[in-house]
Amino acid sequence: MSTAAVEDEDEDVRPPPSAAGRRSGRRPLLRGVLPAAGAALVAAAGALIAVGCFLGLYVRPTSDDWCAAWKARDLGVLGITSDFYLTQNGRIANAFLSGVVYGGGPAGTKILPTVIAVAFTAALVLLGCHFVRLLGGRPRVLVLTACALVVQALIYFGGTRSYQVLLWAPATISHTLPSVIGLWALLLAVRTVPHPRADVRAAGLVSAFLTAFALGTLSEPFALVSGLLAAGVGLLSLPRLGLARSWRPFTWCLLWCSGLLCGLVVLYTSPGARWRRSQQPEKASPLSAGELGGAAQDWLHMWGSVTSQWAYLGAAAAGVLLGLASGLRGPGSARREPGRPVPRKTLVALLLLPVPVVVLGSFAVVVGLRSGYGPSGWTYARAWTSYLVPMELALCGYGALLGARGGRALCGYDALFGARGGRRLPAGRTDAVLAAGALAAGCLALVSTAALVPTVQRLTTATVARSAAWDAQDARIRSETARGAADVGYRPLHIASLAEPFFTRSQDRDWVAACVARWYGVERIHRR
Repeated sequence: MSTAAVEDEDEDVRPPPSAAGRRSGRRPLLRGVLPAAGAALVAAAGALIAVGCFLGLYVRPTSDDWCAAWKARDLGVLGITSDFYLTQNGRIANAFLSGVVYGGGPAGTKILPTVIAVAFTAALVLLGCHFVRLLGGRPRVLVLTACALVVQALIYFGGTRSYQVLLWAPATISHTLPSVIGLWALLLAVRTVPHPRADVRAAGLVSAFLTAFALGTLSEPFALVSGLLAAGVGLLSLPRLGLARSWRPFTWCLLWCSGLLCGLVVLYTSPGARWRRSQQPEKASPLSAGELGGAAQDWLHMWGSVTSQWAYLGAAAAGVLLGLASGLRGPGSARREPGRPVPRKTLVALLLLPVPVVVLGSFAVVVGLRSGYGPSGWTYARAWTSYLVPMELALCGYGALLGARGGRALCGYDALFGARGGRRLPAGRTDAVLAAGALAAGCLALVSTAALVPTVQRLTTATVARSAAWDAQDARIRSETARGAADVGYRPLHIASLAEPFFTRSQDRDWVAACVARWYGVERIHRR
């Protein structure tokens, strides 16, 4: 497809040269509303994400943090990787990243939210540029950034476990970071698959397999969802269906799925995974009728929780702005003929593919959570990120298609479906209608973002208050251990429904207390 796509809704109408100059400033209302809406969303969503990143400075260890911290300190990166493979769960890539994050002390967990947010934003903006060009439009960085920040704000703060999704390193490594890595892998595919040089394409294929293998040993939920997406794209990319001209996209998807499968096999057959399964020998097969029925009920409960959060629709509203902005032409731009429209069957595939991926992917996540955590596993909302990210991106994409097609249709030329003619409004009324649509979409996206403010306020209060109490307790414990104490008192400091020492009455099962004792170098801790 030519990237010199339709950038002017009025290109099919050829005004006389004398009128061309007068029309160089056409769409003044739309040109004023779109930058204002984009700037407002960047400020609002960006402020929420900035607060979340700043709260990283107040993150203190809890639950799995304690175990990962002492293992990374005492065993090193390779040691903790070996420990995960042999005795924990087999997630070697997860263990390696944990060793990197915790190996430098508390600094790693403090900057991780910022690293994730920056990498997420950059990946979304770059992929958004390719998507807008696919629609035959011209990328607008301000609106693309607004969409990227709105989508992130909804993912971080729209659910029930904001602290775990953004701030708690064990969850962000397992469930948030994989989506970021997946987006960068997709960006690499977009750049290397059509590349004319064979060595670049080969490097892209090797990178796809290795990245997928690592993700297969990093996060089972993300591996399942991304595998479904890659399988769907691969099937649609078969040359005989006419959506792809060569076998390159199919080959990339095949290698991606192969890498995921190899990673999952290594994880599943690891001694650590076998030990973990042995802890629940009486559990029924996840594919049994009873388990599938229970998973279906949990799946409905999970979607009841997701659909009750209306703010997720803000992603679609931001997408409408993106679609409207994609057709604007900069002042003084050269006149261009309309580019080749996107084939109808390609658009139909783009519209339909996210539906089975999100539906089946979310069900697979529930089945996996029940297998690992039992009937209450569906409540572990931090793992929902694996399918919420593609859901939010799909909503944004649908909104962009609606905005782009609506704007073109009003101007008598549908750049998406290649339809010419049609009833056309006068230029002034067209500008007013498009500006009103952009204003409505911007307001909905802004209101959706504003709905997240109470969540961010509660998150800020809880995180800062706990950090102050934790620092005071840490100073006391270190003072006691410096005097030679072998048994120190610890007061549980709960946050975000995460486990703290003494979460169970059985001392043998209190793994958090054991890890706290190892971190402080004492024989045991007691409740203070």
